[in-house]
Amino acid sequence: MVSGNLRILFLVMAMLAFATPQGFAADAEVTDIRVGKQGLSTRIVIDLDRPIAAKMFTLAGPARLVIDLPEVGWRLPPRPLPANVGVLARLRYGLFQPGNSRIVVDLNQPSRVHDAIALPGAGGRPDRLVIDMARATGKAFLESVAGPPLVVRGSETRIVSAEPAPQKPAVRTAPPKSTIAVPKKPTLPKTAAPKIAVPQIAQTSIQKGFAGQSKLASLRVPKKPPLLGTVKKRIIVIDPGHGGVDPGAIGVSGIYEKHLTLAAAKALKGYLEETGRFKVYLTRDRDIFIRLRGRIEKARERKADLFISLHADTIRNQKVRGLSLYTLSERASDKEAGALAERENKADLIAGIDLTNESVEVTNILIDLAQRETMNQSAKLAALLVDELKSRVKILRNPHRFAGFAVLKAPDIPSVLIELGFISNKDDERALRSKSHRRKLAQSIAGAVDRYFEKIESASRP
Repeated sequence: MVSGNLRILFLVMAMLAFATPQGFAADAEVTDIRVGKQGLSTRIVIDLDRPIAAKMFTLAGPARLVIDLPEVGWRLPPRPLPANVGVLARLRYGLFQPGNSRIVVDLNQPSRVHDAIALPGAGGRPDRLVIDMARATGKAFLESVAGPPLVVRGSETRIVSAEPAPQKPAVRTAPPKSTIAVPKKPTLPKTAAPKIAVPQIAQTSIQKGFAGQSKLASLRVPKKPPLLGTVKKRIIVIDPGHGGVDPGAIGVSGIYEKHLTLAAAKALKGYLEETGRFKVYLTRDRDIFIRLRGRIEKARERKADLFISLHADTIRNQKVRGLSLYTLSERASDKEAGALAERENKADLIAGIDLTNESVEVTNILIDLAQRETMNQSAKLAALLVDELKSRVKILRNPHRFAGFAVLKAPDIPSVLIELGFISNKDDERALRSKSHRRKLAQSIAGAVDRYFEKIESASRP
């Protein structure tokens, strides 16, 4: 077992080695991820268009292998990701934070890496990161969790665990033949813009993002004059759900929710800005992970007048389809009010009101009153959204629903979460992959937002 100070030293050394690899590019692309059985081992092969460094560590509760890479692009073949192979249950990938891409391997049993090597491409084959995992005892698994990260930086650096491998690998200069089929490298040009109309959207380059998808050059929206009495543009924060290593739901064709919500958010942002009446920000503008509370913080930092979170739903019954939307429930509000005062800075918790010197009882009452007024405004927006959307897109019966979603709990920002449809339904998924349908959604949502602020302004006129 490694002592606390020694473990910190290991971590710092590994991070430094990972952050500044000599001779390795940080703008590589992952072109495929393959998984297969190799004897008693489960082999994970990551194909790359150039060599890079990798750092790996295991986590418990639940059991996972985390593979950290420099920020890379993703150009994987348009097929479902490997699942239920050997010790691997499933995997997910994405940008974890700027400069750091991540692959998370969910394990179906305690396991550990017993062999890892980075191999240069040869004979038309791509550069590869080859990782062999095998089932481990509970004790060995916990030791791997407590141990330092494993850093792989090339074929000259090989990581072999102290625990004997279940099947001793032969000494080699190249990996032995395995049961994994090696497909040809994708022929898609690197300059080609990804298309959301096919499942391949989930496998596109992060750096390129949705180039070409979010442009609204063909959309000509007549600009309206500013609202009467308005001295500045209203601030709207749009939150594309999920992102990075959190893919969200997976559609019937394999497309990820995180890509659909980002495309829809960009379309809505563009449409709102075209009116000339709003200043619009996204909580994320690329495929990156953001914690739920961080999304609210971004809205409060921008002093948002409105917060709109976009998601896509799934359900076991694939016949169910239609849009729905959520605002904060009374029960969630009551429970949250007291907790907010405990964990947040009371100064400016409610826009412009310093609660620092107030008692706990008074603080809770003021937060509760502010949040109830915010909930009323959110419900008014929800009603306008239903009115605008029902004639243009398929919506669920009783589309306005209530829940305690974390992103709806800002006490002073009217907030709504829109489930754009069920990507477990082929018709809804096909529609959300369509640029014209996303434009239709954007027009309807923007129309409701416009009416919402008009009502506020008209109510304040003398």
